Amino acid sequence: MPSSFPTDSDLLRAEIAAAAARLIAEEGADYATAKRKAARQILGNNKVRGDVLPDNAMVEDEVRAYNALFFADTQPARLRHLRELAVRLMRELQQFQPYLTGAVLNGTAGEHSDIHMQLFADSPKDVEIFLLNKGIDFEVSESPHINRQEEVEVLSFLWQNEGVHLALYETDALRAFGTSRKNTRIERAALHAVEVLLAAPESTSPESTSS
Repeated sequence: MPSSFPTDSDLLRAEIAAAAARLIAEEGADYATAKRKAARQILGNNKVRGDVLPDNAMVEDEVRAYNALFFADTQPARLRHLRELAVRLMRELQQFQPYLTGAVLNGTAGEHSDIHMQLFADSPKDVEIFLLNKGIDFEVSESPHINRQEEVEVLSFLWQNEGVHLALYETDALRAFGTSRKNTRIERAALHAVEVLLAAPESTSPESTSS
């Protein structure tokens, strides 16, 4: 009969997840960087085994718990502010079928969080021209495609004094995405779903919304 007690690996994984969550909430680190730094803080120069690194879902839960414990008086208002801005921007970008992703969607957004979206267009130039016509200066970078086989262009800029990052996909890719969920967690949400989420101020999690 398998033991119900946590193993050393389980305990270490939980410790790394908690340390990573603090780095995300306090410093705005991304998940990969936070996990790497947390592992180094706890294990020093010892080689990190893959089985002791927490997955993003576990870290996300820890960020949620950290916010509730240390930022309960400020984080909900901050989250709502970012979601309201996201809705306004999604309405501006409706022709590119925007989807909200990241911390602003999953409810863990804090003081250092930016707004992340996926857009779908025939060409990245269409979005670039749209932003330039709006007087928005942006920086161009790349990030891994959701299929991890290629890179996608990302446009980053300040909007209403908040950081925004738009990952640009081809229109045909929208059908391939389907409903993006991971372990019942919604990974992205269209405008209507974000509006529904925003209409329920007591809710920070998007799990009950539809994308």
